[in-house]
Amino acid sequence: MTDPGPVEAKASPSNPSSSSSPPFGERHRTTFIVIGLMFGMLLGAIDQTVVGTAMPTIVGYLGGFSLITWATTAYMLTSTASLPIFGKLSDLYGRRLFYLLGLGVFVGASALCGAAQSMPQLILFRALQGIGGGAMVPIAQTIVGDIFPGAQRARWQGIFTALFAVASIIGPQVGGWIVDLWDWRWVFFVNLPVGLIAAVLVGVFLKETKDGRDRNVDYVGATAVVGAVVFLLLGLVQGGKDYPWLSLPIIARFAAATAFTVIFILAERRAKEPILPLDLFEERVFTVTNIVGFLMSLGMFGVVVFIPLFVQGVVGFSPSNAGSVMTPMMLVLVLASLVGGWLVLRVGFRTQMTLGMSIITGGFYLMSRLTPDTSKLQAVGSMLVVGFGLGLIMPILVLAVQEAFPKERLGVVTSSTAFFRSIGGTIGVTVLGVVMNHRALALIRERMATFSPAIPATYASVLAGFKAQVTRDPESLFAVLVNRSAQRALPPELLAPVMRMAKEILSQSIQTVFLVGLGLVAAGTVAALFMGRARLNHKA
Repeated sequence: MTDPGPVEAKASPSNPSSSSSPPFGERHRTTFIVIGLMFGMLLGAIDQTVVGTAMPTIVGYLGGFSLITWATTAYMLTSTASLPIFGKLSDLYGRRLFYLLGLGVFVGASALCGAAQSMPQLILFRALQGIGGGAMVPIAQTIVGDIFPGAQRARWQGIFTALFAVASIIGPQVGGWIVDLWDWRWVFFVNLPVGLIAAVLVGVFLKETKDGRDRNVDYVGATAVVGAVVFLLLGLVQGGKDYPWLSLPIIARFAAATAFTVIFILAERRAKEPILPLDLFEERVFTVTNIVGFLMSLGMFGVVVFIPLFVQGVVGFSPSNAGSVMTPMMLVLVLASLVGGWLVLRVGFRTQMTLGMSIITGGFYLMSRLTPDTSKLQAVGSMLVVGFGLGLIMPILVLAVQEAFPKERLGVVTSSTAFFRSIGGTIGVTVLGVVMNHRALALIRERMATFSPAIPATYASVLAGFKAQVTRDPESLFAVLVNRSAQRALPPELLAPVMRMAKEILSQSIQTVFLVGLGLVAAGTVAALFMGRARLNHKA
């Protein structure tokens, strides 16, 4: 590795001080900082998958099964809402302070999660953990932008993206091992030593000095963005599940999100140091990059959520294999992330973004062609195409905005990419879920009206009862595909035609999901064409 030069973060409020450099030399200092950042990134990336695997066991100890989804939702709410706030604060007061603060909050909340005595306590501590996670990941990427020039930054952002993908692969296995070999509480306690190593390395080797200028914190903007994000995500998460979409509670949540958004825009126009300066959107690279990231996440989460459902319910993977079906895609994503860090130096952002989004679009087209007769190899092959496209795109979203702005704004522009991608993912899961449910309900009603399989007359009452149940609860039809007890409740003569019909309906519903996703990522391909001719700076 070539010597990257000074390694202190160079944000304007915290310019490097060469006099404080330890005797190791800049190359060694950079190495220790990067190792510390990787430990911190690994914590943030692996946490969701590890905890998700352990949740059934946790609920068995703590109870509160009805609250199980809130252990994830609470983390998502607070981490998403805090992203732009910590990004801006790191620009104002320096990366080191808020990275260590976020890491400390994350690790401290992990200890509290491990000590939780009830599900409400765990949810509260997970929300606190999310606040720390909202600082760790984007500020780590910002520090990489500070200490490396464009050419090396491309390589390291690709490595960090690959680290995320690897974490998603090993997370479920690690969570399972911890629960089987130790105790579920160690799913959280294991964060403590890893976080301590990260804090020591970054705290000791990343040096910053203050510039002494006055700063103004945009408290109104910070409060408004938190309110807008929390109410928006609550509406999206609870709509169609806890409450009907057109019910008063859901309408009130979206109305509150809209009101807070208006307040936020007005506050940002007047604030001296806005949380998300509106003038950033005047820069084409910033606007196009975040549109592409938003649309990419809309589609990506469709793959993450609906492909495992397809391969288990339609293709016939076992539950354990369905849970690991994402592994080939993530491995290809890792490879493409490393290739993308090299390729962007040669072709530029617009070409690579357009290429990556075009490949994702092609992958969605292949997935929209999946049928009950699809082989496992075909299902995995379409995912590999999507994974390669994602790997080309994900690391350069951060790179593009970092190259377009001076160092004193790296925090806010870096966190914005994570913010828009997080919002895009949540909206994507919700919108595509609504699409699937609407399509499935229409198909079930259509098929149930004419469903009369050739079965012995003695099963006529069983068939009538089954049709009445499915009419009341359409989702019960899909339970026959994955639930052994639901299968045993039907006689063999009736089970076979029901399974065939359920597979056809589920397949057609998911095809519709992927067609909608195809349209979204195709729009991202078009958006990428407007990037302009921005390229990486090869020099320090």
